[in-house]
Amino acid sequence: MTTAVPFLLSLVLVLTNGQYYYQGLMDYLENRFLAIEDRMLIWHEQSNRYNTELRHFKKQTAEFIKGLNQDHGTLRQDLEGTGVRVDRVEREMDYIETQNPARPCVNQADRMVDVDLEVKERVKERKKGGEEDGYSRVLDCIDIISSIRAMKILKRMSSPKGMWTKDARTSKVYVFNGTAEDTVYQFSSVLDFSSSPGVAHSRPIRLPSLWSGTGGAVYNGYAYYVTEGAGELQVIKYDLANGTLTDSAVFPVEVADHRPVYSLNPETAVDLAADEEGLWALYTTRESESINLAKMDPDSLDIEQMWDTQCPQENAEAAFVVCGTVYVVYNTREPSRSRVQCVFDVNDMVTNEEAPLLYFPRRYGVHASLKYNPQEKQIYAWDDGYLILYKLSMKRKLMV
Repeated sequence: MTTAVPFLLSLVLVLTNGQYYYQGLMDYLENRFLAIEDRMLIWHEQSNRYNTELRHFKKQTAEFIKGLNQDHGTLRQDLEGTGVRVDRVEREMDYIETQNPARPCVNQADRMVDVDLEVKERVKERKKGGEEDGYSRVLDCIDIISSIRAMKILKRMSSPKGMWTKDARTSKVYVFNGTAEDTVYQFSSVLDFSSSPGVAHSRPIRLPSLWSGTGGAVYNGYAYYVTEGAGELQVIKYDLANGTLTDSAVFPVEVADHRPVYSLNPETAVDLAADEEGLWALYTTRESESINLAKMDPDSLDIEQMWDTQCPQENAEAAFVVCGTVYVVYNTREPSRSRVQCVFDVNDMVTNEEAPLLYFPRRYGVHASLKYNPQEKQIYAWDDGYLILYKLSMKRKLMV
């Protein structure tokens, strides 16, 4: 009996201590849970605050972007309006220039007499000096371009590069669509061409071979174009009326030795041009960094005479010939406003320094071709698929 009492006391003590430890554990867990709840409450409050701030930020950002879009639209409208006003000012300036030419210092008849006398004096000096570098005969046409007055966009074609022109002796229009094709499209007139969709109402003319580049020409009822093959360049003469190959000649520059005549239009090896005095060819060789000019016989395709124009090939986009004077048009890799930056006259009546500075009206890109019509005094241009007419204002060369 005496031994059972200590045992019971020990058991009571153990149970008391266990209950004490159990209560402490429960208190600890309860405190931890309360701390977690407090932190969750703080996290929830912070999340609500962050969410509110995020919604406010998104609203501010959306309003800011909307304002930027409105400002962008307003700026674009202002720029378009400015472009329209600049174009209008250019047209008005062209109109004023045409309606109010500069007053002559002497009587017009006296001026013409002076011009003719000066031409005759230059001819006499050339004959006395026995010059061989000049053109072999005196050109009857002694006009030079004074300004490019206006432009008219006729339509847009499928190919960004090509050539279109009008035979000076007829009203027919010819379209060379692309840089390596064999079908020319003939229209009865410019009006018929502008009113027809694409080439729908044209007369297709199948050529015997592909043309190369955009350097073709139409002169006195014949199509002249350049084709590459067998290591040589050939000039083809094709009768557009009866559809026959009239003649062909090897151009005196081998394919391996030639460079593109214009660096901004590398597809064109030789550019053929027609003016008041006949048929010309523009080309460049690897030995020269400048553009060369050749006078061609339109009947036999023989080369009559050749010149080095000293006009750089780099950054040139196209050229044309008017009254025996070559006008080389330049631009930049990122298309800007085209300008005549180099002029060469086969009669030495105008130097590059004396020639007027000529700018083309604002357009779309780089000219693929420029073809002069001596009857109308207009340039038929191809610009990124847009077919454009430029009107020219002329004056005497010796009045420059």
